Amino acid sequence: MKKIISLRIFPVILLTLLLPVLATAQVIQLTGVNKSVNYKKLAVIDDVVNEYINKNWLTGAVSIVIKDNQIVQYKGYGYADVATKKPMQKDNLFRIMSQSKAITSVGIMILYEQGKLLLDEPISHFIPEYKNQTVLATFNDADTTYTTVPVKRDITFRDLLTHTSGLDYTDIGSSKVQAIYSKNNIPSGLGYFKASLLERMKAMGKLPLSFQPGEKWQYGLNSDLLGCLIEVISGMNLENFFRKYIFDPLGMKDTYFNVPKTKANRLATVYTEDNLKNVIPWSHTFRNIDPDYPLMNTNYFSGGAGLTSTAFDYAVFMQMLLNNGMYNGHQILSKRSVEMMTSNQINEGLFGDDYMGFGFNITSEKSAAKGPRYAGAFAWGGYYGTSYWADPKAGLVCLFLTQQNPNSHGDVQEKFEALVYSSLK
Repeated sequence: MKKIISLRIFPVILLTLLLPVLATAQVIQLTGVNKSVNYKKLAVIDDVVNEYINKNWLTGAVSIVIKDNQIVQYKGYGYADVATKKPMQKDNLFRIMSQSKAITSVGIMILYEQGKLLLDEPISHFIPEYKNQTVLATFNDADTTYTTVPVKRDITFRDLLTHTSGLDYTDIGSSKVQAIYSKNNIPSGLGYFKASLLERMKAMGKLPLSFQPGEKWQYGLNSDLLGCLIEVISGMNLENFFRKYIFDPLGMKDTYFNVPKTKANRLATVYTEDNLKNVIPWSHTFRNIDPDYPLMNTNYFSGGAGLTSTAFDYAVFMQMLLNNGMYNGHQILSKRSVEMMTSNQINEGLFGDDYMGFGFNITSEKSAAKGPRYAGAFAWGGYYGTSYWADPKAGLVCLFLTQQNPNSHGDVQEKFEALVYSSLK
Protein backbone atom coordinates (compact mmCIF):
# COMPACT_ATOMS: atom_id res chain seq x y z
CA MET A 1 0.00 0.00 0.00
CA LYS A 2 2.82 2.38 0.87
CA LYS A 3 4.41 1.84 -2.53
CA ILE A 4 1.12 2.58 -4.31
CA ILE A 5 0.65 5.82 -2.36
CA SER A 6 4.23 6.83 -3.13
CA LEU A 7 3.74 6.21 -6.81
CA ARG A 8 0.58 8.28 -6.81
CA ILE A 9 2.14 11.26 -5.10
CA PHE A 10 5.41 11.09 -7.05
CA PRO A 11 4.09 13.10 -10.05
CA VAL A 12 2.82 15.77 -7.64
CA ILE A 13 6.19 15.94 -5.90
CA LEU A 14 8.00 16.08 -9.24
CA LEU A 15 5.74 18.86 -10.51
CA THR A 16 6.27 20.83 -7.29
CA LEU A 17 10.02 20.57 -7.72
CA LEU A 18 9.84 21.54 -11.38
CA LEU A 19 7.51 24.55 -11.01
CA PRO A 20 10.26 27.02 -10.05
CA VAL A 21 12.38 25.81 -12.96
CA LEU A 22 9.47 26.07 -15.41
CA ALA A 23 8.59 29.56 -14.17
CA THR A 24 12.20 30.69 -14.59
CA ALA A 25 12.26 29.34 -18.14
CA GLN A 26 9.23 31.50 -18.97
CA VAL A 27 10.78 34.72 -17.62
CA ILE A 28 13.28 36.88 -19.48
CA GLN A 29 16.73 36.14 -18.10
CA LEU A 30 18.75 39.28 -17.41
CA THR A 31 22.21 37.70 -17.32
CA GLY A 32 24.22 34.92 -18.91
CA VAL A 33 25.75 34.25 -22.30
CA ASN A 34 23.68 32.88 -25.16
CA LYS A 35 25.81 30.46 -27.17
CA SER A 36 23.73 30.99 -30.31
CA VAL A 37 24.68 34.67 -30.53
CA ASN A 38 27.85 36.23 -31.89
CA TYR A 39 28.26 39.14 -29.46
CA LYS A 40 31.04 40.75 -31.48
CA LYS A 41 28.71 41.14 -34.45
CA LEU A 42 25.87 42.28 -32.20
CA ALA A 43 28.12 45.04 -30.80
CA VAL A 44 28.19 46.69 -34.24
CA ILE A 45 24.76 48.08 -33.29
CA ASP A 46 26.60 50.50 -30.98
CA ASP A 47 28.72 51.85 -33.83
CA VAL A 48 25.78 52.31 -36.18
CA VAL A 49 23.42 54.01 -33.72
CA ASN A 50 26.14 56.26 -32.31
CA GLU A 51 27.05 57.35 -35.84
CA TYR A 52 23.47 58.54 -36.40
CA ILE A 53 23.53 60.41 -33.11
CA ASN A 54 26.93 62.02 -33.78
CA LYS A 55 25.65 63.25 -37.16
CA ASN A 56 22.58 64.78 -35.45
CA TRP A 57 20.30 62.48 -37.39
CA LEU A 58 18.93 61.00 -34.19
CA THR A 59 18.68 62.42 -30.68
CA GLY A 60 18.53 59.16 -28.76
CA ALA A 61 17.24 55.62 -28.74
CA VAL A 62 16.86 52.46 -26.69
CA SER A 63 17.27 49.00 -28.14
CA ILE A 64 16.66 45.58 -26.66
CA VAL A 65 17.28 42.14 -28.14
CA ILE A 66 15.99 39.00 -26.44
CA LYS A 67 17.02 35.61 -27.76
CA ASP A 68 15.40 32.47 -26.33
CA ASN A 69 14.02 34.30 -23.27
CA GLN A 70 17.42 35.87 -22.54
CA ILE A 71 18.57 39.49 -22.92
CA VAL A 72 21.56 39.63 -25.24
CA GLN A 73 21.52 43.38 -25.94
CA TYR A 74 19.85 46.23 -24.01
CA LYS A 75 21.16 49.81 -24.22
CA GLY A 76 20.32 53.48 -24.25
CA TYR A 77 21.99 55.76 -26.80
CA GLY A 78 22.37 59.52 -27.08
CA TYR A 79 20.11 61.85 -25.15
CA ALA A 80 16.70 61.64 -23.55
CA ASP A 81 16.74 65.43 -23.75
CA VAL A 82 19.21 67.26 -26.00
CA ALA A 83 18.83 70.73 -24.45
CA THR A 84 19.95 69.53 -21.01
CA LYS A 85 22.29 66.81 -22.35
CA LYS A 86 20.41 64.28 -20.27
CA PRO A 87 21.69 60.83 -21.28
CA MET A 88 19.24 58.26 -22.57
CA GLN A 89 18.89 55.48 -20.03
CA LYS A 90 17.67 52.05 -21.09
CA ASP A 91 14.68 52.35 -18.72
CA ASN A 92 13.50 55.71 -20.09
CA LEU A 93 9.78 55.98 -20.77
CA PHE A 94 8.54 56.24 -24.36
CA ARG A 95 5.17 57.24 -25.75
CA ILE A 96 4.54 54.00 -27.62
CA MET A 97 1.50 55.29 -29.51
CA SER A 98 0.20 52.52 -31.80
CA GLN A 99 2.07 49.82 -29.90
CA SER A 100 -0.94 50.22 -27.59
CA LYS A 101 -3.01 48.43 -30.22
CA ALA A 102 -1.51 44.99 -29.60
CA ILE A 103 -2.23 45.28 -25.88
CA THR A 104 -5.84 46.26 -26.61
CA SER A 105 -6.12 43.29 -28.99
CA VAL A 106 -4.96 40.96 -26.21
CA GLY A 107 -7.59 42.56 -23.97
CA ILE A 108 -10.31 41.64 -26.47
CA MET A 109 -9.00 38.08 -26.68
CA ILE A 110 -9.12 37.82 -22.89
CA LEU A 111 -12.83 38.69 -23.02
CA TYR A 112 -13.24 36.22 -25.89
CA GLU A 113 -11.76 33.49 -23.69
CA GLN A 114 -14.14 34.53 -20.89
CA GLY A 115 -17.09 33.86 -23.20
CA LYS A 116 -18.09 37.52 -23.28
CA LEU A 117 -17.96 37.92 -27.07
CA LEU A 118 -17.46 36.14 -30.40
CA LEU A 119 -15.00 37.40 -32.98
CA ASP A 120 -17.55 37.48 -35.80
CA GLU A 121 -20.23 38.97 -33.59
CA PRO A 122 -21.52 42.44 -34.58
CA ILE A 123 -20.27 45.08 -32.16
CA SER A 124 -23.73 46.63 -32.34
CA HIS A 125 -24.75 43.99 -29.79
CA PHE A 126 -22.81 46.09 -27.28
CA ILE A 127 -22.95 49.61 -28.78
CA PRO A 128 -26.24 49.94 -30.74
CA GLU A 129 -25.00 53.04 -32.62
CA TYR A 130 -23.03 50.68 -34.86
CA LYS A 131 -26.12 48.93 -36.19
CA ASN A 132 -27.20 49.68 -39.77
CA GLN A 133 -24.41 52.17 -40.44
CA THR A 134 -23.75 53.92 -43.76
CA VAL A 135 -20.81 54.07 -46.15
CA LEU A 136 -19.56 57.29 -47.76
CA ALA A 137 -20.64 57.59 -51.40
CA THR A 138 -19.93 61.20 -52.45
CA PHE A 139 -18.23 64.10 -50.67
CA ASN A 140 -18.31 67.85 -51.37
CA ASP A 141 -14.95 69.42 -50.44
CA ALA A 142 -16.44 72.92 -50.45
CA ASP A 143 -18.88 72.44 -47.59
CA THR A 144 -18.08 68.87 -46.33
CA THR A 145 -21.57 67.62 -47.17
CA TYR A 146 -21.84 64.02 -48.34
CA THR A 147 -24.11 61.23 -49.45
CA THR A 148 -24.09 57.63 -48.25
CA VAL A 149 -25.22 54.11 -49.05
CA PRO A 150 -26.27 51.45 -46.50
CA VAL A 151 -23.77 48.92 -45.13
CA LYS A 152 -24.06 45.38 -46.42
CA ARG A 153 -23.41 44.06 -42.91
CA ASP A 154 -22.49 45.42 -39.50
CA ILE A 155 -18.92 45.74 -38.19
CA THR A 156 -17.61 42.74 -36.22
CA PHE A 157 -14.84 42.38 -33.66
CA ARG A 158 -12.72 40.67 -36.31
CA ASP A 159 -13.09 43.71 -38.58
CA LEU A 160 -11.81 45.99 -35.83
CA LEU A 161 -8.94 43.69 -34.89
CA THR A 162 -7.72 43.64 -38.51
CA HIS A 163 -8.45 47.27 -39.54
CA THR A 164 -10.97 46.17 -42.15
CA SER A 165 -14.01 47.85 -40.57
CA GLY A 166 -14.16 51.00 -42.70
CA LEU A 167 -13.32 53.29 -39.77
CA ASP A 168 -10.83 56.09 -40.40
CA TYR A 169 -8.48 58.35 -38.40
CA THR A 170 -9.04 61.98 -37.43
CA ASP A 171 -5.56 63.41 -37.99
CA ILE A 172 -3.82 60.89 -40.25
CA GLY A 173 -6.72 59.38 -42.17
CA SER A 174 -8.14 59.98 -45.64
CA SER A 175 -8.95 63.64 -46.25
CA LYS A 176 -12.69 63.17 -46.71
CA VAL A 177 -13.49 61.15 -43.61
CA GLN A 178 -10.87 63.08 -41.65
CA ALA A 179 -12.85 66.23 -42.38
CA ILE A 180 -16.10 64.56 -41.29
CA TYR A 181 -14.51 63.28 -38.07
CA SER A 182 -12.99 66.67 -37.25
CA LYS A 183 -16.28 68.45 -37.86
CA ASN A 184 -17.98 66.05 -35.44
CA ASN A 185 -15.24 66.24 -32.77
CA ILE A 186 -14.01 62.66 -33.07
CA PRO A 187 -10.59 62.72 -31.36
CA SER A 188 -7.40 60.89 -32.20
CA GLY A 189 -7.35 59.85 -28.54
CA LEU A 190 -4.29 61.84 -27.45
CA GLY A 191 -3.78 65.00 -25.46
CA TYR A 192 -5.65 66.61 -22.62
CA PHE A 193 -9.10 65.16 -23.21
CA LYS A 194 -11.83 64.88 -20.60
CA ALA A 195 -14.71 63.72 -22.78
CA SER A 196 -16.40 60.36 -22.38
CA LEU A 197 -14.82 57.64 -24.50
CA LEU A 198 -18.19 55.90 -24.87
CA GLU A 199 -19.90 59.15 -25.88
CA ARG A 200 -17.31 59.87 -28.60
CA MET A 201 -17.37 56.30 -29.88
CA LYS A 202 -21.16 56.40 -30.07
CA ALA A 203 -20.89 59.62 -32.07
CA MET A 204 -18.44 57.98 -34.47
CA GLY A 205 -20.93 55.15 -35.02
CA LYS A 206 -23.38 57.62 -36.51
CA LEU A 207 -20.87 58.79 -39.14
CA PRO A 208 -20.23 57.10 -42.49
CA LEU A 209 -17.58 54.43 -42.99
CA SER A 210 -14.92 54.77 -45.70
CA PHE A 211 -15.86 51.43 -47.27
CA GLN A 212 -17.97 48.32 -46.74
CA PRO A 213 -16.77 46.29 -43.71
CA GLY A 214 -14.34 43.54 -44.63
CA GLU A 215 -13.66 44.72 -48.18
CA LYS A 216 -10.47 46.75 -47.64
CA TRP A 217 -7.67 47.41 -45.16
CA GLN A 218 -7.33 50.90 -43.75
CA TYR A 219 -5.72 52.23 -40.60
CA GLY A 220 -8.34 53.79 -38.37
CA LEU A 221 -9.72 54.26 -34.86
CA ASN A 222 -10.47 50.54 -34.62
CA SER A 223 -8.44 49.95 -31.46
CA ASP A 224 -9.92 53.00 -29.73
CA LEU A 225 -13.33 51.48 -30.36
CA LEU A 226 -12.08 48.08 -29.15
CA GLY A 227 -10.87 49.76 -25.96
CA CYS A 228 -14.31 51.27 -25.49
CA LEU A 229 -15.89 47.85 -26.06
CA ILE A 230 -13.61 46.38 -23.38
CA GLU A 231 -14.94 49.00 -20.98
CA VAL A 232 -18.57 48.34 -21.93
CA ILE A 233 -18.29 44.54 -21.76
CA SER A 234 -16.09 44.27 -18.67
CA GLY A 235 -17.64 47.08 -16.66
CA MET A 236 -14.11 48.38 -15.94
CA ASN A 237 -12.25 51.33 -17.38
CA LEU A 238 -9.46 50.36 -19.77
CA GLU A 239 -6.69 51.42 -17.39
CA ASN A 240 -7.94 49.14 -14.61
CA PHE A 241 -8.68 46.27 -17.01
CA PHE A 242 -5.15 46.31 -18.41
CA ARG A 243 -3.68 46.55 -14.93
CA LYS A 244 -5.68 43.57 -13.61
CA TYR A 245 -5.45 41.19 -16.55
CA ILE A 246 -2.18 42.11 -18.27
CA PHE A 247 0.20 44.50 -16.52
CA ASP A 248 0.14 43.16 -12.95
CA PRO A 249 0.32 39.45 -13.89
CA LEU A 250 3.22 40.14 -16.27
CA GLY A 251 5.01 42.45 -13.87
CA MET A 252 4.82 45.40 -16.30
CA LYS A 253 5.51 48.13 -13.74
CA ASP A 254 6.31 50.94 -16.20
CA THR A 255 3.34 50.91 -18.59
CA TYR A 256 0.67 53.58 -18.12
CA PHE A 257 -2.00 55.75 -19.63
CA ASN A 258 -1.20 58.25 -16.88
CA VAL A 259 2.50 58.32 -15.98
CA PRO A 260 2.99 58.96 -12.23
CA LYS A 261 4.65 62.26 -11.34
CA THR A 262 7.39 60.27 -9.59
CA LYS A 263 8.41 58.83 -12.97
CA ALA A 264 7.94 61.99 -15.08
CA ASN A 265 11.69 62.61 -15.19
CA ARG A 266 12.12 59.35 -17.11
CA LEU A 267 10.05 60.52 -20.10
CA ALA A 268 12.15 60.98 -23.22
CA THR A 269 11.62 64.28 -25.06
CA VAL A 270 9.78 64.17 -28.40
CA TYR A 271 11.40 65.60 -31.55
CA THR A 272 10.50 66.36 -35.16
CA GLU A 273 12.26 67.96 -38.14
CA ASP A 274 12.15 71.46 -39.58
CA ASN A 275 12.03 72.29 -43.30
CA LEU A 276 15.78 71.73 -43.57
CA LYS A 277 15.44 68.34 -41.85
CA ASN A 278 17.17 69.57 -38.71
CA VAL A 279 15.97 67.78 -35.58
CA ILE A 280 13.96 70.13 -33.32
CA PRO A 281 11.73 69.66 -30.25
CA TRP A 282 8.07 68.83 -30.83
CA SER A 283 6.05 71.86 -29.70
CA HIS A 284 2.96 71.71 -27.51
CA THR A 285 0.67 72.53 -30.45
CA PHE A 286 2.35 70.72 -33.34
CA ARG A 287 -0.07 68.41 -35.20
CA ASN A 288 -2.59 68.90 -32.38
CA ILE A 289 -0.65 66.56 -30.06
CA ASP A 290 0.80 67.96 -26.85
CA PRO A 291 3.77 65.69 -26.03
CA ASP A 292 3.03 66.15 -22.33
CA TYR A 293 -0.15 64.07 -22.64
CA PRO A 294 1.20 61.18 -20.51
CA LEU A 295 1.28 63.60 -17.53
CA MET A 296 -2.15 65.16 -18.02
CA ASN A 297 -4.18 62.74 -15.94
CA THR A 298 -6.60 61.75 -18.68
CA ASN A 299 -9.66 59.57 -18.18
CA TYR A 300 -10.10 59.15 -21.95
CA PHE A 301 -8.14 55.95 -22.47
CA SER A 302 -7.07 55.51 -26.08
CA GLY A 303 -6.65 51.81 -26.78
CA GLY A 304 -5.09 52.74 -30.10
CA ALA A 305 -2.37 55.16 -29.02
CA GLY A 306 -2.51 56.22 -25.39
CA LEU A 307 0.09 54.10 -23.58
CA THR A 308 3.58 54.96 -22.38
CA SER A 309 6.06 52.18 -21.63
CA THR A 310 9.69 51.04 -21.57
CA ALA A 311 11.59 48.73 -23.88
CA PHE A 312 11.78 46.04 -21.20
CA ASP A 313 8.11 46.21 -20.20
CA TYR A 314 6.97 45.84 -23.79
CA ALA A 315 9.49 43.07 -24.37
CA VAL A 316 7.86 41.18 -21.48
CA PHE A 317 4.48 41.57 -23.17
CA MET A 318 5.87 40.25 -26.45
CA GLN A 319 7.74 37.42 -24.76
CA MET A 320 4.45 36.32 -23.22
CA LEU A 321 3.04 35.93 -26.73
CA LEU A 322 6.16 34.12 -27.89
CA ASN A 323 5.69 31.81 -24.87
CA ASN A 324 2.19 30.89 -26.16
CA GLY A 325 0.45 33.20 -23.71
CA MET A 326 2.45 32.23 -20.61
CA TYR A 327 4.84 34.35 -18.56
CA ASN A 328 6.09 34.05 -15.00
CA GLY A 329 3.57 31.36 -14.19
CA HIS A 330 0.61 33.37 -15.50
CA GLN A 331 -1.38 32.15 -18.50
CA ILE A 332 -2.61 35.44 -19.99
CA LEU A 333 -4.03 33.80 -23.12
CA SER A 334 -4.34 30.24 -24.33
CA LYS A 335 -1.90 28.94 -26.89
CA ARG A 336 -4.67 28.74 -29.48
CA SER A 337 -5.70 32.38 -29.00
CA VAL A 338 -2.10 33.49 -29.53
CA GLU A 339 -1.95 31.36 -32.68
CA MET A 340 -5.06 33.10 -34.01
CA MET A 341 -3.71 36.55 -33.15
CA THR A 342 -0.48 35.86 -35.04
CA SER A 343 -2.07 34.21 -38.10
CA ASN A 344 -3.37 35.92 -41.23
CA GLN A 345 -6.97 37.02 -40.78
CA ILE A 346 -7.72 38.90 -44.02
CA ASN A 347 -7.95 38.16 -47.73
CA GLU A 348 -4.60 37.94 -49.50
CA GLY A 349 -3.52 41.19 -51.10
CA LEU A 350 -5.44 43.53 -48.80
CA PHE A 351 -2.25 44.24 -46.83
CA GLY A 352 0.32 44.15 -49.62
CA ASP A 353 2.76 41.25 -49.58
CA ASP A 354 2.34 40.68 -45.84
CA TYR A 355 -0.49 39.35 -43.72
CA MET A 356 -2.60 40.93 -40.99
CA GLY A 357 -3.32 39.29 -37.67
CA PHE A 358 -5.13 40.71 -34.66
CA GLY A 359 -3.15 43.91 -34.14
CA PHE A 360 -0.02 42.66 -35.87
CA ASN A 361 1.66 42.72 -39.25
CA ILE A 362 2.63 39.10 -40.05
CA THR A 363 5.69 38.43 -42.22
CA SER A 364 4.65 36.33 -45.23
CA GLU A 365 6.77 33.78 -47.04
CA LYS A 366 7.19 36.29 -49.87
CA SER A 367 8.45 39.01 -47.52
CA ALA A 368 10.68 36.57 -45.66
CA ALA A 369 12.54 35.87 -48.90
CA LYS A 370 13.42 39.58 -49.16
CA GLY A 371 14.33 40.45 -45.58
CA PRO A 372 15.88 39.00 -42.41
CA ARG A 373 12.69 38.09 -40.55
CA TYR A 374 11.37 34.56 -40.89
CA ALA A 375 7.82 33.93 -42.09
CA GLY A 376 5.45 34.17 -39.14
CA ALA A 377 7.25 37.01 -37.37
CA PHE A 378 4.74 39.51 -35.99
CA ALA A 379 5.29 43.23 -35.53
CA TRP A 380 4.01 46.78 -35.39
CA GLY A 381 5.24 50.21 -34.34
CA GLY A 382 4.31 53.63 -33.02
CA TYR A 383 3.86 57.09 -34.51
CA TYR A 384 6.75 58.64 -32.60
CA GLY A 385 9.30 56.24 -34.04
CA THR A 386 9.01 53.08 -31.96
CA SER A 387 9.15 49.63 -33.50
CA TYR A 388 9.12 46.01 -32.39
CA TRP A 389 8.89 42.48 -33.67
CA ALA A 390 8.83 38.93 -32.38
CA ASP A 391 10.12 36.07 -34.49
CA PRO A 392 9.00 32.62 -33.27
CA LYS A 393 11.35 30.71 -35.55
CA ALA A 394 14.40 32.73 -34.47
CA GLY A 395 13.28 32.93 -30.83
CA LEU A 396 13.63 36.73 -30.93
CA VAL A 397 11.89 39.67 -29.31
CA CYS A 398 13.38 43.00 -30.45
CA LEU A 399 12.56 46.67 -29.94
CA PHE A 400 14.10 49.88 -31.22
CA LEU A 401 12.55 52.95 -29.61
CA THR A 402 12.96 56.61 -30.57
CA GLN A 403 10.81 59.70 -30.03
CA GLN A 404 11.03 61.41 -33.40
CA ASN A 405 8.61 61.92 -36.30
CA PRO A 406 9.32 62.39 -39.10
CA ASN A 407 12.82 60.95 -39.24
CA SER A 408 14.64 61.32 -42.54
CA HIS A 409 17.14 58.76 -41.27
CA GLY A 410 14.70 56.18 -39.98
CA ASP A 411 16.62 53.50 -41.84
CA VAL A 412 18.64 53.08 -38.65
CA GLN A 413 15.87 50.72 -37.53
CA GLU A 414 16.32 48.55 -40.62
CA LYS A 415 20.07 48.43 -39.99
CA PHE A 416 19.40 47.44 -36.38
CA GLU A 417 17.26 44.56 -37.60
CA ALA A 418 19.87 43.40 -40.11
CA LEU A 419 22.57 43.44 -37.43
CA VAL A 420 20.43 41.42 -35.04
CA TYR A 421 19.95 38.59 -37.52
CA SER A 422 23.57 38.69 -38.72
CA SER A 423 24.65 37.99 -35.14
CA LEU A 424 22.77 34.69 -34.92
CA LYS A 425 24.89 31.57 -35.25
